[in-house]
Amino acid sequence: MPNNNLVITSVMENGQTFRPADWIERISSTLASFKIDNRLRYSQGVQPCMIDGEPCLVVAPWLEATDRLAFDYVMDFAQANQLKIQPDRRTGDRALLKSD
Repeated sequence: MPNNNLVITSVMENGQTFRPADWIERISSTLASFKIDNRLRYSQGVQPCMIDGEPCLVVAPWLEATDRLAFDYVMDFAQANQLKIQPDRRTGDRALLKSD
């Protein structure tokens, strides 16, 4: 059963690699929060991920309804920088961001 997550890659529409290389960590940490144990936890709606050896940002579809500002922030960044956005085709244990 496919998930409906979106994957944003570091590859731009023109085939070039987007710089800075740490953009995924920057966006992920911007939307993360510190929990009671003082450890940084990524949002369940936006998480860094490695897919086929490539760093990517995975965005859950439910984020648009639950945190529209965060969803718009991420999607506007990707579109403004012409980053490739594609459906997440991973299934089962390989899939991320199961909606609760």
